[in-house]
Amino acid sequence: MPIVNRIAEFHQDVTAWRRDIHAHPELQFDVHRTAALVAEKLKQFGVDEVVTGIGRTGVVGVIHGRKTNSGKTIGLRADMDALPIQEAVERPHKSTTPGVMHACGHDGHTAMLLGAARYLAETRNFDGTAVLIFQPAEEGGGGGRVMVEEGMMERFSIDEVYGMHNAPGIPFGQFALRSGSMMAAADMFVIDIEGVGGHAARPQRCIDTTLVGAHIMTALQSVVSRSVDPVEAAVISVTTFKAGDAFNVIPQTARLTGTARTLSPQVRDLLEERMAQVVENTAAAFGAKATLDYQRHYPVLSNHAREAGFAAEVARQIVGERVDTETPQVMGGEDFAFMLEARPGAFIYLGQGDTQYLHHPEYDFDDEIIPIGCSYWARLVETALPAG
Repeated sequence: MPIVNRIAEFHQDVTAWRRDIHAHPELQFDVHRTAALVAEKLKQFGVDEVVTGIGRTGVVGVIHGRKTNSGKTIGLRADMDALPIQEAVERPHKSTTPGVMHACGHDGHTAMLLGAARYLAETRNFDGTAVLIFQPAEEGGGGGRVMVEEGMMERFSIDEVYGMHNAPGIPFGQFALRSGSMMAAADMFVIDIEGVGGHAARPQRCIDTTLVGAHIMTALQSVVSRSVDPVEAAVISVTTFKAGDAFNVIPQTARLTGTARTLSPQVRDLLEERMAQVVENTAAAFGAKATLDYQRHYPVLSNHAREAGFAAEVARQIVGERVDTETPQVMGGEDFAFMLEARPGAFIYLGQGDTQYLHHPEYDFDDEIIPIGCSYWARLVETALPAG
């Protein structure tokens, strides 16, 4: 079963919505214009209930099928926020907000779910309820966590939840997912070092925090290479090192920050424990003091086995056998993980071919995948909640 004919008919409408959102990007929870556009469209489509302010600025739309005898509710999620990146390509729908652009395709995700909402509200060819979740603050703000903590799953009686992301590098129109861990836990850390400052010409009277920091940076890599099982995956990246402001002063303090990525809760626990030991003891070896502030952010995104199999089955209805069910794990993070911790479900990639990669200033969402994504959402609801 290919692309839904009715969805193909309003492809250009969805493209126009996508480009409007692209031209007006908003960051994290400050997605007021986008959320207002979403709520307005949902009301125009005749969605049964439209609730704003979920997860601060999120929007939830509720569509009941022709029948609700099944008593089952399926959640579909799209993210709405953009990134603090200056768009580098001139195009008719280029960002009108300096330093902000949709470089991860959330404009496309939002538009595709709106397209599915239009179709589902028109046809209602299912037995149960579809809940459309438009989430703010995926890019570092943890909007998914806020929505879950506010009780969204319970409030709308969601039984299963599904997410989708565009994927440059995966062949155009191909779906990809895997059961179990698919994307990494994404944590941040701050290391504060205190030594003894002084004149750079008299280092013997100082405890040099830049030297200590350099040794800590190096030693942290031994956690991955010597403490983590070689068949497991982990990344520790120190991404900033700030110490001092003068060429002739050894600084009293230094700060390192970075990110740690893991694909299992056990390795996540191990990294936090070993990093603290390495930081404290390396500093002590030089007579300095150092502390680690390890901040857990997004958990491992892990697809539930039954729901991942079901998502693959639905994807095959749209694109045939062009569904990869063993897509490689990646060390990027995704806060849909919070929703998958709260309810069974699955996250799937939709390939958009050989285009510029995510978070790049030249990236743009490929509007040609819109009917595929909308059709996936529509068939997922109709297959999970058959009208009989």
